[in-house]
Amino acid sequence: QVFRSQLSISSVSDQDAYRAGLQPVSQWKAYGLSRYPGFIFIPNPFLPGCQRHWVKQCLKLYPEKPNVCNLDLHMAPEKTTDLWGQSKEQLRRKGSSKWEPRSLLEKLRWVTLGYHYNWDTKKYSANHHTPFPSDLAFLSEQVAAACGFRGFQAQAGILNYYHFDSSLGIHVDESELDHSRPLLSFSFGQSSIFLLGGLKREEAPTAMFMHSGDIMVMSGFSRLLYHAVPRVLPNPEGTALPSCLQQALSSDLPAGSVIEHSSDEDWQVCAKYLQSSRINMTIRQVLAEGQKFPEESGTNGKGQEPSDGSYHENSKAKRHKPNRV
Repeated sequence: QVFRSQLSISSVSDQDAYRAGLQPVSQWKAYGLSRYPGFIFIPNPFLPGCQRHWVKQCLKLYPEKPNVCNLDLHMAPEKTTDLWGQSKEQLRRKGSSKWEPRSLLEKLRWVTLGYHYNWDTKKYSANHHTPFPSDLAFLSEQVAAACGFRGFQAQAGILNYYHFDSSLGIHVDESELDHSRPLLSFSFGQSSIFLLGGLKREEAPTAMFMHSGDIMVMSGFSRLLYHAVPRVLPNPEGTALPSCLQQALSSDLPAGSVIEHSSDEDWQVCAKYLQSSRINMTIRQVLAEGQKFPEESGTNGKGQEPSDGSYHENSKAKRHKPNRV
């Protein structure tokens, strides 16, 4: 059922791979599943230490305004302007008791980038857009090109923040107007079980592990398949953090690298957070080249939290419990 997938090695130069914090594509391993054409699984292709950059971005930079997060729906704007600054000391001192009060970063459940997904209407719109992070766009473009999708444009991102009691119910990502481009998924931190289903909700899924650094690409037939994350699991190595996250970043970064060194102080906060958490970045191209959003009436483009307490599009099952702030 599992087979080696062919990658487009010539589409990404080694230099561009290095700039994105990735090994040369010729060194990647990629796998497909016979029942799921267009599905590609890439076990951790990141260079040593480079995952740390994306973890820090997801915790320190990407939740900043003008990006949108779940806490915006419950708190005054001035209360959510610096989640990192308000949380870092509390996280650094955090013990093992589950009764300790949670920091704002631990109450973070989702962040949207680029075209901001509207949880109420389950749509994107032209009038609710902020600049997409250039470093994440570059990473996404290299991965997409390696998988045969040159010209991929990273236009929207949904970052999901999971803890050991979190789950993501069965859903399909169909709100993007262009389904010919792939969905890219990046995982960091603790492991999880991923279920890949079929075109109908009732089709039996295939289960697989997702570990830190793993990338999944859903394209073609697999682009509109139902999927879910029923469990987040401790790192199978038995250590607080996977070994790939304990590796330090090389001091010699290539010219033009989008990867930045993290201070020891910043990484201590990130590492403490990841001891009980998993971060997932899903990147999408919303519009085809030259395509525009249809005219809409009666919507203001503002992100709304779904009324059933879930937070991912097109799911009819309750999942990822919202924090009460």
